[in-house]
Amino acid sequence: MEGLSELALDHVAQYFSALSEPSRLRVLNILRDGERNVGELAEMCACSQANISRHLSTLAKHGMVVREARGTTVFYRIADESIYALCDLVCGNLAKRLSEQANLLGNVNAKKPRKA
Repeated sequence: MEGLSELALDHVAQYFSALSEPSRLRVLNILRDGERNVGELAEMCACSQANISRHLSTLAKHGMVVREARGTTVFYRIADESIYALCDLVCGNLAKRLSEQANLLGNVNAKKPRKA
């Protein structure tokens, strides 16, 4: 982030903000397997089509997904596959940290004397 202007930092913050919603992360994860339409995404995410459409609009606004109309159906796909490298990095680090915390808690609980 060194050397970025205030405007660029604001755009970066907005980009990460778009990733801060679990439903959007679910959508991105589903699209990893290929394009889907709104109805399919809504069903797979257990959300309404209106809700999924709002999330897709946010993801499209930040250049994460692109839409393509075919007849009366609109399909969405990932615009830039590098989004997965970013998500995998963050998720991998988080999983490692949670595992370390669980190990620490397990060690603490193993040392506590049990009540009879």
